Amino acid sequence: MTARVCIVGAGPVGVVAAIACAGKGMQVALFEAEREIDRSPRAATTHPSTLEMLAELGLLEEFQSVGLVARYFQFWDGVTKTLVAEFDHQLLRDETAYPFVVQTEQHKLSELGLRRLAAMPNVELRLGTSVTDVVQDSRGARVTTEGAERHVFDYVIGCDGGRSTVRKCLDVEFEGYTWPERFLVLTTLFDFQTALGCCPRSYISDPEEWTNLFKVTGDDLKGRWRAVFPARENETDDEAFSEGSVRRRLRKVCEEHPMELVAHRNIYRVHQRVAKSFRKGRVFLAGDAAHVNNPVGGLGLNCGIHDAMELADTLHRVTIGQASEELLDRYERRRRPINKAAPLGRRSPPPQAIPHAHFADRKRAPGTGNRLNCWSTVFAAAGARAGLQPCAPWHRAGAVPAPAFWSPADSGVPRRPLRPPPSSFFGR
Repeated sequence: MTARVCIVGAGPVGVVAAIACAGKGMQVALFEAEREIDRSPRAATTHPSTLEMLAELGLLEEFQSVGLVARYFQFWDGVTKTLVAEFDHQLLRDETAYPFVVQTEQHKLSELGLRRLAAMPNVELRLGTSVTDVVQDSRGARVTTEGAERHVFDYVIGCDGGRSTVRKCLDVEFEGYTWPERFLVLTTLFDFQTALGCCPRSYISDPEEWTNLFKVTGDDLKGRWRAVFPARENETDDEAFSEGSVRRRLRKVCEEHPMELVAHRNIYRVHQRVAKSFRKGRVFLAGDAAHVNNPVGGLGLNCGIHDAMELADTLHRVTIGQASEELLDRYERRRRPINKAAPLGRRSPPPQAIPHAHFADRKRAPGTGNRLNCWSTVFAAAGARAGLQPCAPWHRAGAVPAPAFWSPADSGVPRRPLRPPPSSFFGR
């Protein structure tokens, strides 16, 4: 009997989950509350391991054609306007077929994915349809939509964002906290690369106010930049959006920036939360419904797509009888510890050790062992080429931040640890 899967939320994670499940022969219904995909500036960086997954789904060529391939990322000193370090993804060329990131706005992935789903006979798209309730028993999961429609499925995947209705229906606690700081995102047509010599992914450290610069192609494919700044705790949204505030911030980065090139102004709260459980019976959580974190670097988007691919594979194995339902526990056992280990830039206590069972699972799973290790590999290889030696053993699966490096040892002189980059490199 064909498995029936309901996916709630047509953001990039929900769309990828729907394509992956439908591609494995499941009957899929995708519910999205909005009639159109949200095009506001959100995640745009897609990492090498995620590009592998999009290639597996046959989405990469079109996805890459509407984005920007970025081989490098850089750290800059904002006071002196000098380059501190540059990292080259080509160092991963023996690890992946895609030694680069693709800067493509996440709404483009949702839109091209929806076009793919519309052509699949085993998919039902329900845009503009809100899910209001999810209940389950031993026979199935019942989804109620606005308008009191009721549908029964074998499994439900909640990909409906940080305010997830599915998670609330499950009564799953969203553990963590919300930072008092917010992120101000200014989208501009000004070309920082020409003006400053920086690359399309540049992180600028400053003792008073850090800045991150990311280039995307825009819907017209002509290119635009996102400049990300911290908003002060006592700064209102209106104050952050004011002409004076925007001018001060942008001209601190580059004095030549003309105000008429500012296209959009957005402000976001920064959360660090992980659902207490990623699964209850027949219902699963993925993407922002399961975990939210500092958005710089797109880790939430990329981890969410990894969630979707992992879960689609797990459901497929169970539904075709290749594995028992006990395998369903593997999804939470793998995905929750990875997302609970906070990303670079956290200001929380160090994460607890990840259970050995997690590493055993990843070792047994073909093709997944190094998928989270890209950042560690880049830092390690770059450090080695600079003559730096690691001062601590590597941790498997890239589950914790890369270790510090020691400077080369002179004869008879103890090795000295290099000072880490200021916390402002990573958004405080």
